[in-house]
Amino acid sequence: MAPKQAVLAIDQGTTNSKAILVDESGTVLATGSTPVNLSLPRPGWAEQDAEELWSSVVTAVERCRAAAGTTDVVAVALTNQRESVVGWRRSTGRPFGPLIGWQDIRTSAWCERLPAGIGDLARDRTGLRVDAMFSAPKINWLLSTAAATPAADICVGTVDSWLIWCLTGHRRHVTEAGNAGRTLLYDVIDLEWSDPLLDAFDVPRGSLPKVVASNGDFGTTVGVPGVPDGTPIAAVLADSHAALYGQGCTEVGMAKATYGTGSSLMTPIHQFDPGQSPVPTTLAWLTDRPVYAREGNIVSSGAALAWTGSMLGLGSVAELVDLAGTVPDAGDVTLVPAFSGLGAPHWDRNARAAFTGMSSSTTRAHLARAAVDAVAHQVCDIADAIEGTDPPLSVLRADGGAVVAGLLMQTQADLLAHPVEVADVAELSALGAAQLAWQSLGSTTSWAEQRIPARIFTSTLDDETRRRRREHWADEVAAVRARKR
Repeated sequence: MAPKQAVLAIDQGTTNSKAILVDESGTVLATGSTPVNLSLPRPGWAEQDAEELWSSVVTAVERCRAAAGTTDVVAVALTNQRESVVGWRRSTGRPFGPLIGWQDIRTSAWCERLPAGIGDLARDRTGLRVDAMFSAPKINWLLSTAAATPAADICVGTVDSWLIWCLTGHRRHVTEAGNAGRTLLYDVIDLEWSDPLLDAFDVPRGSLPKVVASNGDFGTTVGVPGVPDGTPIAAVLADSHAALYGQGCTEVGMAKATYGTGSSLMTPIHQFDPGQSPVPTTLAWLTDRPVYAREGNIVSSGAALAWTGSMLGLGSVAELVDLAGTVPDAGDVTLVPAFSGLGAPHWDRNARAAFTGMSSSTTRAHLARAAVDAVAHQVCDIADAIEGTDPPLSVLRADGGAVVAGLLMQTQADLLAHPVEVADVAELSALGAAQLAWQSLGSTTSWAEQRIPARIFTSTLDDETRRRRREHWADEVAAVRARKR
């Protein structure tokens, strides 16, 4: 019997690297994963070791291949954490500094000092606002540490470009268009690096990778354990974009929410139109044409649950959710998890986290419930902002590690006031990238059309209670923002 053919999808995230083998029907044949370390050397700083990141990918692939038995890998697909940046030397292939994570805000003050005109240019050409979350300020900082290195020897890029460099045996310095669109340097209308923005952020074009389509030519593998040399890298998508693709949310009004370390709510739009929306516009993917989306990013969601659980002496987020479920509500306690400031739609990096509303009757369960509520409220804030400038959302499909928490998903449906469809698998990013890879190989199967939600949560909250809870949350966010750092 001939071995099964499969795409090897690599999903490199903030806290772990995963690998899955997916056949043409969308069936997952095997998986492998390994954790990666995150260093927080100073308040607001978030770093990883780029070489450790690559080693974790190799380990995940080896574990996946070992679990699969005889399988013919016909292509590689890649999805990755966004906005994080890596710098390395062409001559050695080695990083010259740490990987600076997407949640790192060391450049916040620098961003605030930039002329207003740069922010206008960035919004008009990239759809994004100038913020420390995006890549350009991080690249500028990283390059400043390598002043002694000859410019021609420097490569910088997002995580996809680093992993492609490694996958291809240090032969290709390329990046995918959707990842490039998160840098503040890529013109998503003209589909090329923007010279005015490169000048504004003082980033030399020669250090950046070539930008290719999401299903473009990324090269072939060289020296990757468990993967035959010459295997094409057939598709690359940034993680949130891959989840949107995997969820089949390709029509206006359809949205997906990914619940991870941070969270993302994303919905396609008809055309690029940054306007005055507090929710950025982004390039979702580029195939035969560019597809744009509105996306709001939450800085701390799963991270807020993990932090609260740790503070309460709990061993896992699952234990936190179980504890939260022992009370009917948070008892007037609110957590605003602005540990690194607030992302969309508030964009206030000076805000700081706070628990409020505690009394002598407050219990550990109330604190746990407030953390769960905070994740759902933040998603609602983005949904409200999107619906203020765009067509109303008709479908919300949820994915990510936290969707296993039924209490969170029910709270989301209650506060959002319309159903939440939970994916039949927790992680859609790898499947989304694998789907695009199979399609680039000629497959016409659409897995999303065949997928049935594992669960559908509908609101059980009356309108008045919902209104009161949302207004209370807004008041607490405003109070946190009013306090000076």
